[in-house]
Amino acid sequence: MIEVDRLSKTFPGRTGDGAVEALKDVSLTIRDGEFLTVLGPSGCGKTTLLRIMAGLESHDSGEIRVDGKAITGPGPDRAMVFQSFALLPWATIIANVAFGLELRGVAKSEREARAEQLIKLVGLSGFEKKLPGQLSGGMQQRVGLARALAVDPKILLMDEPFGALDEQTRRLLQEELLAIWEQSRKTVLFITHSMEEAVLLGDRVVLMSPRPGRIVDIVEVPLARPRASAVDDMSGSAEFAAITADLWRRLRAMQQSGQRADAPVPVGASA
Repeated sequence: MIEVDRLSKTFPGRTGDGAVEALKDVSLTIRDGEFLTVLGPSGCGKTTLLRIMAGLESHDSGEIRVDGKAITGPGPDRAMVFQSFALLPWATIIANVAFGLELRGVAKSEREARAEQLIKLVGLSGFEKKLPGQLSGGMQQRVGLARALAVDPKILLMDEPFGALDEQTRRLLQEELLAIWEQSRKTVLFITHSMEEAVLLGDRVVLMSPRPGRIVDIVEVPLARPRASAVDDMSGSAEFAAITADLWRRLRAMQQSGQRADAPVPVGASA
């Protein structure tokens, strides 16, 4: 279980600029094996929250705990998938996927065997010896996902991983991610700007306010699982449309007013 307890973060201003309060008193509980999506206006601190969870960014006050232990830096229980792919351009696909295992001292034969399994899982068999520059954006993101899975983290942190992809590729990777998650049931925290993506993937959707980021609401998604084989049916349902329309109404209100659409509700409550 992940517990975020009254987390706040302010970035110091640059020369001539004031400080930027990114997060303020954020509290949240993420259940083991949950797929939690986070949605909010641009600049609301979503990525900052994720980076603090990953141990890549410090915080000013509050605490994040994993199974009761405070996060003080990166750890083997967490892996991050970035929007920008962040692959090693000079390394082959199999070397990229196995990179985390190499850092942990896993023998070459063992790490390459694991990498080959995951390359097959994400549909890239035959591309093991290619370089990232020889792959499309969608294929590179598959490599990034395989690399994160290679170290077998308990928690997968995903920062708008499909945001730069075309709609067709995005939908294919959404289906693939759902299928992988339905097999592994890892705890996933997934940042997105898309209402549809947040609802399609998530067990719950965390709605954040404009800066400083606070939790406005946590919306339960009652769509049945498994979903990987029924994405088209789910996304075409009246229930799906109603939830996404409500999220859009609230996000639009925040964008127009610069204020939260509603007062915060107790964490864990539904819309």
